Amino acid sequence: MKLRKANAGVAIAAAGALLLAACSGSDQGSDGDENVLTVWHYENPDSAMGVAWDRAMDIFEEETGAKVEFEERSFEQIRTSASQILNSDEAPDVLEYPKGNATAGLLASQGLLKPLDDAVDQYGWDDLLSPSLQTTARYDEDGIMGSGSWYGVPTYGEFVEVYYNADMFDEYDVEVPSTLEELEQAMQTFTEAGVTPLAEGAAEYPLQQLWYQLALLKADQDWVDAYQLYTSDVDWQGEPISFATQTLQDWIDAGYISSDATSMKAEDAGTAFINGSYPIFFSGSWWQGRFANEITDFDWDTFLFPGAEKSPGSAGNMWVIPQRATSDELAEKFIDITLRPEVQNLMGNSGGVPVAADPDEIDDPRSAQLIEHFNTLVDRDGLAFYPDWPTPTFYDQLNAGLQQMLNGSIAPDQFQEQLGEEYRQGVEDVLG
Repeated sequence: MKLRKANAGVAIAAAGALLLAACSGSDQGSDGDENVLTVWHYENPDSAMGVAWDRAMDIFEEETGAKVEFEERSFEQIRTSASQILNSDEAPDVLEYPKGNATAGLLASQGLLKPLDDAVDQYGWDDLLSPSLQTTARYDEDGIMGSGSWYGVPTYGEFVEVYYNADMFDEYDVEVPSTLEELEQAMQTFTEAGVTPLAEGAAEYPLQQLWYQLALLKADQDWVDAYQLYTSDVDWQGEPISFATQTLQDWIDAGYISSDATSMKAEDAGTAFINGSYPIFFSGSWWQGRFANEITDFDWDTFLFPGAEKSPGSAGNMWVIPQRATSDELAEKFIDITLRPEVQNLMGNSGGVPVAADPDEIDDPRSAQLIEHFNTLVDRDGLAFYPDWPTPTFYDQLNAGLQQMLNGSIAPDQFQEQLGEEYRQGVEDVLG
């Protein structure tokens, strides 16, 4: 049976508090003779991943006879305390961990994660996951993603697209746009009618992802590789960034984004869309299940950002196995179960974006469309990761700069100069 432990629910001031609460993979259970697999993740039990992984735990126990000891941890608990926990005897056997240079890459470079190359060969995960999804699973000796050994395995994907209130589009006679120009015409129609078109949040990730999407309209793969993988210098006065910054400033000036968004978080923007206050919300696939459950007063739909070949997105956060795990072979077996069609199809039908589902087994039309959009991006190598990934501090720096733009305290050229310097310094720190 799965042994459930409650989420600690509060931020942990020191890693020691979390260590005392943790259960080690070496715990053999109360009777002392049963194998135990310790699993940590931070997905809500009702989320697509939570539902699918719960089923995977059942299958694992049925097939192995081992117990799963599962603990739900918050994202912040895992993110902020991982180095201390994984460098101790209290490390779990397998846990969900954020992908990227500043997170999984850092732990890999510190020797805290087990290389998974042998398991990849054994289970054929490299055949199951497309090359673009493998990028965030592999890290070199410096912790830079895209090459080197496998240190994690994603089982779901994520991407950013446009959610829209179909009833408001009908009310104001707005067509679904297929180009950037048509999108701007649609937003102008709403603005002239006294409706702010974009639900936005500059206090967290939504606005920075919109800025990055605008840059991707003018970017090619070489630019993405330079920005994300440090393959060459990024020109912060070049066309992609200049176009994105000026376009965003034009949208602010035109009233497409409310000045209130300066203090709005992602939750504020999302719930405002749920409440029908805005006709358009550009955000991640992770909202899909919630919108399906909570939006009851109007019809809504989605489309990929018009005119874009690339969008923010990637493989999802990954299963990783700590170097100090005591049941690593069981952990590998569990990871493989989460990639089985039965589990992947369940994830898809629960509103998630599985990486290895059978499209014919996805019954819900909204879920099928979500997966279709993701596969469209994967097929054209259109997952361009996220704007804050290059450095550990860039998330906060991007938010601060965009808030300054939104409240009028910084001009576009100043924004680019400021962010460019912060980016360069951050990359130098990463590369040592």
